[in-house]
Formats: sequence, C-alpha cells, structure tokens
Amino acid sequence: MNNEFLMNLIYIISSCLFAFGLKFLGSPVTARRGNILSASGMFLAIIATLAGSHVISFQWILIGILIGASLGALVAFKAAMTQMPEMIALLHGCGALASVFIGWIAYCVHGATDLTNTITLYLSIVIGGLTFTGSAIAWGKLSEHIPGKPILFTGQKWLNTGIISAILVLGVMFIMQPARYDLFLIILGLSCLFGIFMVIPIGGADMPVVISVLNSYSGVVACTTGFVIHNTLLIVVGSLVGANGMILSIIMCKAMNRSITNVLFGAFGSVVKKSATGEKKEAKAISVEDAFLILENAKSVVIIPGYGLAVAQAQHAVRELGEFLEKNGCDVKYAIHPVAGRMPGHMNVLLAEANISYDQLMEMDAINPLMENADAAIVIGANDVVNPASRHDKSSPIYGMPIINADKAKTVFVLKRSMATGFAGIENELFYYDNCRMIFGDAKQTVQALVAEFKSGQSR
Repeated sequence: MNNEFLMNLIYIISSCLFAFGLKFLGSPVTARRGNILSASGMFLAIIATLAGSHVISFQWILIGILIGASLGALVAFKAAMTQMPEMIALLHGCGALASVFIGWIAYCVHGATDLTNTITLYLSIVIGGLTFTGSAIAWGKLSEHIPGKPILFTGQKWLNTGIISAILVLGVMFIMQPARYDLFLIILGLSCLFGIFMVIPIGGADMPVVISVLNSYSGVVACTTGFVIHNTLLIVVGSLVGANGMILSIIMCKAMNRSITNVLFGAFGSVVKKSATGEKKEAKAISVEDAFLILENAKSVVIIPGYGLAVAQAQHAVRELGEFLEKNGCDVKYAIHPVAGRMPGHMNVLLAEANISYDQLMEMDAINPLMENADAAIVIGANDVVNPASRHDKSSPIYGMPIINADKAKTVFVLKRSMATGFAGIENELFYYDNCRMIFGDAKQTVQALVAEFKSGQSR
C-alpha cells in the first residue's frame, strides 16, 4: 500500500466524517457529536496531508499548529455566549484569509499553470478577499466596535458597481495574461475593498443571514483553492460548506420573506418608518408581583427568547422559571424564530447551554397554531420577530416577514430595559396592545424575581 493510496483513503474517510458532522449539526440533540466528527475529520486530513507531502522539516509547521491551537482554545474558552456571533464571523474571515494566502503562495511559487488553474486562482482571491473583509466588518458590527445600523453615503451603489466592474474587467485581463503579478495584487485589493462596502450598508437585523452567506463564501473559496493546489479533500469539504451555507441562507431569507439579493443590497433598516396616525399610544407596565399572579394560574405558557436574553445571560434563570411553572401544572414551550439572535441557531445554543429540554423547543411554524390557546407569552429580548406590523403595515421595512404570533396569546409579558427599538430600529406595535404588559428592567433580574415569587408561594 503506497503513500498516495493511503492518503486518498484517509481523505475519503475525512470527507465522510465532514458530511456526517454537518448532518448531525442540524439538530441540537446531535450537534455535539457532529462537532466531534467534523473535528476528527479535520485532524485526519491534516495528518494525511503532512504525511503525504515532501516536507523535510516540520519545525515551522509544528510551531504554527501550536500557536493556532493555543489561540483557538483561548478564544473558545474566553468567548461568552453573547460573543459567539462575532467569533463565528471572525473565524469565517480567518478561513477565507488562509485560502487567499494558499492561493497567493501557489501563484508565487508555481505561477498559473493552465486556464483552469488561472480561473480558479482568480475566483479564490476575489471571493476570499471580500469574505475576509466582509467578515471583519460583520465582526465589528456584531461586537459594536462599529455602528450596527446601515452605513450609507451618496454614490455608494455607483461605487460598488464600479468596483465590481473593475474586478471583472481586470479578471479577464489576468486570465489572458496570468503572469501579470500587478493585476493579481490590484484584483485582491479591490476584492478586499468590495467586501467592506458590501457589508457596511447592511443593518444589524440582517446579520444572521450575512453570517450564513459569508459562511457559504468561505466554503466556496476553500473549494476554488482546492482546484488551485490540486487538493481533492479541500474541493469536497469546500463544496459541502458552501452548499450548506447557501441552503441555510435561503431558509433564513424565506423566514424573513426576503431574497438574498435584497439582504445584501437592500440596505435593510436604513429608513425607519414611524406610525403617522397621530394617535398617542401608551404601553402598560406591570409589576413582577402582578405578573406572578397571572403566571401562577396559567396552564400554558410560551417563552420567546431573543438577543436580549443572551445579553442578560438569563437562560439559566429562564430554565428555573420554566421548571417552577411545570411544577405548578403548566405546559411550557419555547418558541424559536429562525432569525432570533445574531447568528443561525443562536437561541437553540443558548437554551441548550441551560439544559432546557430539546422537546420543549419549537420552531415558528410549529408554535404559531398553538399561540391562541396560550394563557401567557413571555417575550424576553425579542423585538422584531414578534412585531405584528409585519402582517399589515406595508410601510414597515419588515412587512411580509413571518413572525411568532405572540400577540395571539391571552396575555403577553414583554421583558425590556426600556421602550427603545430593537436592532432593526423599528417600533414594535405589540407593546401597545391591550393584552400586552411591559415589565421593565434587566431580564435576568426580572426572571429571578418571578422565580423568587414562586419560591415564596411554595413556602407559604
């Protein structure tokens, strides 16, 4: 059995591990197993690649592995749950940058060997460059190092059109004259520039879709880089990640009733429409003690989490509240909107961390038919995903977006610090409904106060 055959065999095993890993990542129940399978596949792939290469000294490779593994472990342990979305964006960018460097080094060492190699090299630096800088901007928006709202300026679309046109024209020239290193560098620079201008006009509410799209791009650039260096496993894995990310992006856009092009080029949230009825609306506040009296008699409660739950780190308190409600004879469900939070599956991960049963997590389509029979809905940090304006207000930027029908419950409790708008900057008309009551304050402290009321009620 020669080395090439053994390396290809390990590549096949790694590919299978990646495929099954992605499959298992589709459910919170099997996600941990999927992560382990994918990591095992990557470990085998690295071992096979190093063993099959003609490397004389592994000194610098081992140093790189140690540095990378140490940084990865440090970031993973230190990152809070609220920082997961920006960390994911940053990792996508690092993966794309690595692919760009691989293609760059291959070009410097071997040049562009044939037409296929030249085209895939061009695609690699274009997609990799815009993915890297786009991910960096997404990280900045999610971590609030730069404004989360759309950043717009006069002539922005013309500038983007000009950059895209230049990349295409220069790309044709590079394919015809692959030895032109100056064209290579200019294309790479323009691609990085376009990544910045592509993401800055996108509002924070669209970040879950943007992260998913960038994830897809990172897979595509890995695939094209695989063609550049003739690595079969990189082609297979890149295709899996690219297809998976694109399918997820389409699913999320469907959940928002929008297209991917509208998300990427529509500058969602740039114009916030306010109610022009002239009516003076007033939200009704309620105390924790009064809310407890309603919940104590409830037979069905739906808890709707959002990013505010993650910020307050209230997931464990929410689980405790759910347990007290169940002991009181109440049926408790958790409604998950596809774009709640700041990344795909954010709320699922958050609730799973608190050991909330997976059977209680229900997607939007499954929970909505049950909302009319719910005695109470508790909205914690979610804003745009429960806004009834999406059903009837054609002037609203979220018009047509499917929402969780929290307003259909007999009583709705909204836990918020203030009446401030959500990440999309849109006023939520649910707050003014007759069946809605606001509980102002830190979400974690509010939920803990409700738990304390249940505890004192049991001791009486």
